[in-house]
Parts: sequence; C-alpha cells; structure tokens
Amino acid sequence: MITPPHDIVFLTSEIYPFSKSGGLADVMGILPLTLLRMGVRVAVITPFYGRLSTGQYPVHLVHENCPVGYPWPDTTADIYQADYHGLPVYFVERGEYFDRRNYYCTEKGDYFDNCERFIFFCRAALSAIRHLDMRARIVHAQDWHAALAAAYLAFWRRSDPFWAGVRTVMSIHNQAFQGRFSYRLFEQSGLPLEAWNMEGVEFYNSFNLLKAGIAYADKITTVSPSYAREIMTPEFGCGLEGILSRRSADLVGILNGADYSIWSPENDPVLECTYSALNPDGKQACKAYLLDMLGLSPGLEHRPVLGFIGRLRGQKGIDIVLDIVPELMKLNVGLVVLGEGKAEYEARLMSIMEDYPTRVSAIIGYTEELSHVIQAGSDIFLMPSRYEPCGLTQMYSLSYGTPPVATAVGGLRDTIVPYPADGANGFIFDSPSPAALLAAAREAVRVWEDRAAWQRIQVNAMTTRFSWENSARKYMDVYVSLHGDLASQWRI
Repeated sequence: MITPPHDIVFLTSEIYPFSKSGGLADVMGILPLTLLRMGVRVAVITPFYGRLSTGQYPVHLVHENCPVGYPWPDTTADIYQADYHGLPVYFVERGEYFDRRNYYCTEKGDYFDNCERFIFFCRAALSAIRHLDMRARIVHAQDWHAALAAAYLAFWRRSDPFWAGVRTVMSIHNQAFQGRFSYRLFEQSGLPLEAWNMEGVEFYNSFNLLKAGIAYADKITTVSPSYAREIMTPEFGCGLEGILSRRSADLVGILNGADYSIWSPENDPVLECTYSALNPDGKQACKAYLLDMLGLSPGLEHRPVLGFIGRLRGQKGIDIVLDIVPELMKLNVGLVVLGEGKAEYEARLMSIMEDYPTRVSAIIGYTEELSHVIQAGSDIFLMPSRYEPCGLTQMYSLSYGTPPVATAVGGLRDTIVPYPADGANGFIFDSPSPAALLAAAREAVRVWEDRAAWQRIQVNAMTTRFSWENSARKYMDVYVSLHGDLASQWRI
C-alpha cells in the first residue's frame, strides 16, 4: 500500500466519533481535522475497540499481520483505516487487548493488563508508521496511553535511520492519570535498562508511563496555560512537578478550542428550539422541555435551574454539590445532574432525588444528546472542580448561554471572566469547598433575579468563542520549533 506522507501522526487512546470516554476524544475529533483544513498533512492512530462506533465512516483493512514483536517475537496487529472528513484514522486491532466492552476498566476497576495493552498499542502504532511508510515528521502522543512512543523513539532514533529525523510531542490532558505499573512490566516493555532512573521512567520504584513521555518527548504540551503552570507545583503536580519544572523550557500550555459545529444552540438538531445571542427566546422553550422531560415542577420555569454534567468523582467536585443541596433548595431552585462514577455519589444522588422529587433530577450515565438538552435547558452551570486541565464543558455552557459557577483552577481560570468584571460571562470562586460554592451559587441566583444584568452576562457568554484555528496555530508553532522547514511548507 502506498501511503501519502504525514507531517504529524497523532497517537491517541480515543477519538470522537469512533470512541469516547471524555474530553480527550473531543479534542482528537477536532484538532487533527482543523490542522488538516489548514494545510497540515496529518493522520491519527488509535485502538480498534470492541465498542468502536464507525457509523457512516466505513473501516477497511490496510495492513494484515503488521509485526509488533510484543509480548512475543511473532506477535502482529491488523491495521484498519477510516476516512473521517478527509482525515485518515488508522485502527490497531488485536482482539485480546481491545475487543472488550469498555476502554480501560469495568465497574470493579482498571483492567489488570492495561500496561500490556498500551505497550502493545504504542509499539503497534509505531510499527504501522514504518510499514505503511507514513514518513512522519512528528509523532504527537496523547496522555499516558500513548506516552511510551516518545520514549521508544528517543532510543530507537539513535541507531535506526528510519526514525532519525522524527521528533515527538507529548500532550498531557490530565496529569492525575499516569499509568503506574510494576518494574516487571518495564523489563518486558523493550525499553533499555538505562531508562530506569529518576530522570526516566522510574517513579518510586514503579514504571510510570506518563513520566516516560515527559522525560523523553522533545516538547510537552498541556491543554491550558494555567494548567501548564499549575502542574509544576506540589499542589497539582501529582508527584511529577520536579521533572516538569526541569523541563519547563519545553513545556507549553495551549488552550483547547470548542467545536461549534456540534456545540452551538443556533444549529443544534437535538434541541426543542434553537436560539442565539441575538435571538435568545428559544432558551426558555428548551428549559420548559427539560423540566417536562424530567418531571420537574413547572414552577421552575420562573426560577433558576442549575445543571451539572461530569464524572461523579472527586476531581469534578460532585461531593461539594451534594453537600450544599439542602441550602440550594432554600433558594427555590432546581438541580439537574448528568453523570456516572463512584457508587457512593450515585447512591447519594438517588437519595436526594427522593427528598426533592420535583426539584432535583439525576440521570446516572451519559449521552451526548442529553448533555446538549441540559446545557440548553439550565440557567446556571455548576463546575466546582478541584482541578481542571482545560475543561470543555464550561465552554459548551458559555455557548448555550448558561453562565458557569466554577473554581478558579486550570482552564476554568483561562475561559471564564468573573462577575462583576467588564465582559463577565460567569462566576468564579477560589476554594473548592461547600461554603465557597454555595456563596458563588447564591450570588449567581441573585444576579439571575436582575433580568437585565443576567441578560448581559448571557450575551457575553454566548459571544465568547474559543477557536480551534487559534489553538491549531499554536500547535503548529510547536511543530515548527522541532522542524523549522515546516514553516515554509505551511506558509506560516
């Protein structure tokens, strides 16, 4: 098979619309496409999961028995390809690793062989680049699942001419998830023994895959400028602040964009009624639809409805929300929660629904359609995250005219202009605590009751835009710093 050259090859564990568990998939579904439209020759490599959603994008086999050599010398992978709006997406298929109901875990915990699965993925992806002759200039790895690719190439290009000119970028979407495993798995990974040291892959006597990417990638990026600064501190560094501080010259924070072809109330086919900053009346119809669909009190059409969408885990601060529900209810508001996660929080939500059956609704699980409906039908969006590398959900809430109430961390700090500043589009509080969230929520409700003031905030929110083209140009600057000749090729 003759494959056209690719300037950039992304390695990722998920990509929308084929696979998704969170924001990584959204980013990979739009950033490569944006680069492609800007003249960059780009491709994506990802696992062929059992839950893969191919939809209208047919997948076909392009390389059978591609040699991988892990965990045995004769182990191979089959490589499939789909065309996603002109973007070539390649899938690494090996049934025993990826043909499973879930991507990374079950309700009982992580898959026991996750390290082997993603060692295999990284080695298979790099083998596919070679055997499909992609002629990659830069391999861009996403999160810990793909991080080993940077480590492999750092050693392979010393002696293998095929990799000599290939440079690597490592993107951190969430530093809390690092991929930590035993030394035994390092021994089987194929990395040389010299990688096992404090400046390499070793982390308190464990094999740390994210640290491997940080240690050996040529450049490191995060998904917001504030998060890039935060992860070099003990509070947010999760133990890796030391090596990141030492590599600070190669660390760049690039704010994610939002895909407004999907997340805009002006053209959202899921909504009961579309609306915009210039014609906002449809939002009230969306609110009435949400209340009716969930069986909440019709009286809430005349009081604020608060929304929460996210994983029911400590990072997102769902426990902080649950702690203040009785006080929120004294404000005569509604609350809608969408998400899944820890059984403890799911059980608390069910109990709270019984206490306030006409004013609180919780949906355990997640669907894209319901997420859109809640964004459009809510008045205020709660996002009390303890840390937030970027956050896409608050960008979506801004687009839908649902001002966020959020902690001043990471990308939330970079995207929300706090009331009462000029151009305010939301509300910010410093401490991820029940008292701080409650005070900010009370302030938001108070401002909501001033209809003229609230409309100004809504208009500011809906006219705030986070362009993927702007983000893509910053990634292109990173790539050009590694291969200067790309600047003339891309005419930048």
